[in-house]
Amino acid sequence: MTATSQKVVIVNGNADVLSLVDTVLDAGHYDVVLVESSFHAYSQVKRAQPNLVILCLRIDSLDAFQVLSMLKLDPDTRDIPVVTYTTGCDGSDAEEEEMELAEPEMFTAKAAVSMN
Repeated sequence: MTATSQKVVIVNGNADVLSLVDTVLDAGHYDVVLVESSFHAYSQVKRAQPNLVILCLRIDSLDAFQVLSMLKLDPDTRDIPVVTYTTGCDGSDAEEEEMELAEPEMFTAKAAVSMN
């Protein structure tokens, strides 16, 4: 890692997404750590002490919000910025998901959730 590079941990269970994001960040001279399982995400972040974590919310059976909570509760990792995102559907139920998106109740106001 050079003096100008930043370390980024990417947590996503899809190898194609990891490869794409790795390629983009590598071109920007980032030191990238790829994590394919949320079960290893917390320990990898704690060990790597990155400048940024990019966390997919749709990853295997452990809820990504649990990983986020663990990171924010730990004094060693709480100050590391975390960007969360979700990928689109896998295509198997694309038509059904498109119909769900068009339903009016999706656009109703919901109570805000606050994390400290």
